[in-house]
Amino acid sequence: MVDRTKLAVVLGIRPDVIRASLVLREIRKQPEIDLRFIWSGQHYSDNLKDVFFRELDVAPPDVELGARGETDAEVVADVIRKLYPVLEELDPVAVVFLGDTNTVVGCLAAAQLNIPIVHIEGAMRSYDWRMPEEKYRIVIDHLSDVIYAYFPEYRDQGIAEGLNPNNVVVVQNLIVDVLDEYYFKRKARYDEMASDTFFAQRGLRRGEYYLMTCHRRENVHVRASLEAIVSLAGQAGAPVYFTASYRTQRQLRKWDLALPPNVIVVDPIGYEEMLVLLAHAKAAITDSGTVVEETAVLGIPSIQLRRATERPQVYDACTSVKFDPTEPEKYPADEVFAKVEHLAGTTWEHGLGDGKASLRIVNDLVRRAREDAFRGHLPEQYHVDVSRPYRDDGLGNVLKTAAEG
Repeated sequence: MVDRTKLAVVLGIRPDVIRASLVLREIRKQPEIDLRFIWSGQHYSDNLKDVFFRELDVAPPDVELGARGETDAEVVADVIRKLYPVLEELDPVAVVFLGDTNTVVGCLAAAQLNIPIVHIEGAMRSYDWRMPEEKYRIVIDHLSDVIYAYFPEYRDQGIAEGLNPNNVVVVQNLIVDVLDEYYFKRKARYDEMASDTFFAQRGLRRGEYYLMTCHRRENVHVRASLEAIVSLAGQAGAPVYFTASYRTQRQLRKWDLALPPNVIVVDPIGYEEMLVLLAHAKAAITDSGTVVEETAVLGIPSIQLRRATERPQVYDACTSVKFDPTEPEKYPADEVFAKVEHLAGTTWEHGLGDGKASLRIVNDLVRRAREDAFRGHLPEQYHVDVSRPYRDDGLGNVLKTAAEG
């Protein structure tokens, strides 16, 4: 019987499932890897969790932590508290995290147990300190033994702030792989789903609406920013189908913000429905990093509701129009939507990857498991001189001298 190596993967929100879907599938095919999939519980309702497992052919988690909380601090604390005993009992060769959410701060539990940490989607930086995600990225990257970064510029960013170059592996963007597998290979199915009835049931007409998402705290919890976003949507000149996060809906109610008549608010939706709506929209209006990448790959423009982004490649490819909610006067709505109309008539090379990122990650994980090569913080592995912390006390002659005296 093969002695299988235990590897833990910890995820917690729906974009995690999307990006990691092929990685999970390929790892399960490896006979020497005993994969344990742990779900933090940060997202827990069917339309934020289970529907993504079903539609992306992801086997359900082996462990569900059920971490909850009313604030980021409470959620993070609950993830750490509940993950620690699970990892202590499991004792995996490494723990894999993805992204930059409350869930990845669970890496502290792994660090406390001296279990090697792997971070997928590492070394991204927006340099916008308002974002909780920016703080989480920095925490996990500096604790990680292995960092899978999408692009060389991310690797360079991490090295510039002190990450060990030997710990950062460039793999390209997972979203290309996911869309190749779950959209382009199944395009006939999606075309069939995109019937006139599908759009009519949602009060839409094919190609004559915008799809909108908005969830980031720096947008949703700052009234002026949320008002600027709502105002922009109201000037779209077409229906805006707003798949609003529950937190966003609570803030709209809290501040009693009236939505323009062209904005249709619905609860979060599944991945297949999301892809159909994205593929046939005029553009996406979003603050989601995943969505701006998906639209770039699908050939659909996006309006990015961000002051700063950790994904500037979409601007390089000229697929996305910027709207900064903190300075809306600098981004007049008529100019924003005029840019969208221009992009709608163009094609582009997205430059996000070749569709093989998932395999690169899995192959590297398997190699490290075989070679026991996950640890990246051993004294001999540091890229800086660590001789002083490990120096001798220099008192070798003291006892001899004292004895002779």
